[in-house]
Order: sequence, then C-alpha cells, then structure tokens
Amino acid sequence: MTAILAQPNRSTVEGMRDHALFSFLYNSGARIQEALDLCPQAIRFESPNCVRLTGKGRKERICPLWPETVMLLKKLLERQPRAPDQRLFVNRYGEPPSASGVRFKLAAYVKAAAETMPTLRAKHVTPHAFRHATAVHLISAGVDVTVIRSWLGHVSLDTTNHYARANLETKRKALEKVAVPATPGGQPSWKRDASVLAWLDTL
Repeated sequence: MTAILAQPNRSTVEGMRDHALFSFLYNSGARIQEALDLCPQAIRFESPNCVRLTGKGRKERICPLWPETVMLLKKLLERQPRAPDQRLFVNRYGEPPSASGVRFKLAAYVKAAAETMPTLRAKHVTPHAFRHATAVHLISAGVDVTVIRSWLGHVSLDTTNHYARANLETKRKALEKVAVPATPGGQPSWKRDASVLAWLDTL
C-alpha cells in the first residue's frame, strides 16, 4: 500500500485529494461510498481524532484516525475549502467523484507503482483492498474480532471471520516457504506437527 500511496502528485489539488482519500480508506477501513459521502462535520479534528461514518442501512459507527490522516484532511481543506456539510472529496467542479472514477484513478496509480514494485502487476487492487488491508492488520495486531466488526461496520461476524481465515492462510503459506519437506513431494513438516498447527491457530 505504501508504494501506491506514494504515487499521487501532492503538489496538485487532485493528487492531494487522491492521497488523502486513499490514506483515509487505509486508516478507517471505510467502504468507498462511505468515504465519498464524507463531510468535514463528521471528522473530529481535535484529539482524540476520529470520524463518524454512515454505512449500510444508514447505520453510524465511529472509527479512530491517525493524526497523520487528520493532517492530510486538514491540508486538503485548506487547499480546497468545504462547508461542514459538503462532501470532502470532490473534483475540480466541486462534485464528488464516482466510485468507478476512483477505481480508474487507483488503477493508474497501481500501474505506476508496479514500475518499482513488480509484484503489483499480478494483483487486482481496488478501493476495497484498502478495507481488506485494514481488517487484516487489525487481526494481525490481535484486535478482538467483535471490535473489528464494529470498526468495519460488518453486519455479521461471518464476514469478519473471512478476513481472519485469510490472514491465517497467509501465515501458513509464509511458514510453508521456509519449511523443509521431510520427503520429496511430501507434506511440509509443520503440517504434521500438531504443536505448530495449534500455535498458528492462536495467532
């Protein structure tokens, strides 16, 4: 994500907006439409920094924000002032970009980032990827699933548990790469070690 976030040209209003938008998505785990609907009045610029998001079914939730993210939003508002109840992320005409427009811009940034990080060429990165990254990082940090559910605005725990399984699978694959198979074509040794499997399931 860092390579992608480095692509927007922040000397321009458009680049500043894109960088702030993607940073906000990465920080908050917001859905793209939730971010595009964001107004300044929903942001707490004082400490502790947080944002009030309105999700599916008009349900509201509060998400914490890093001071760095808040600073990006402040700078964007200084460059492109908005009323408290106006959309924060807008184009040159003062209208919010469409979700498809954001996906198009993101694809261009991913393509540019792939020049220095070739592994990105094989990845399909969408705005939802930032939300997924937020979920995985929270799980990696040991945050309780019910807290993550509230953070992301998930209706059921099943959706959040999907991210937990994905994160565990990533750990398993990483461990498999460094494991030495006992016999050619056989299972990696860790797959036959109950203690290792039990340890992985606690992560």
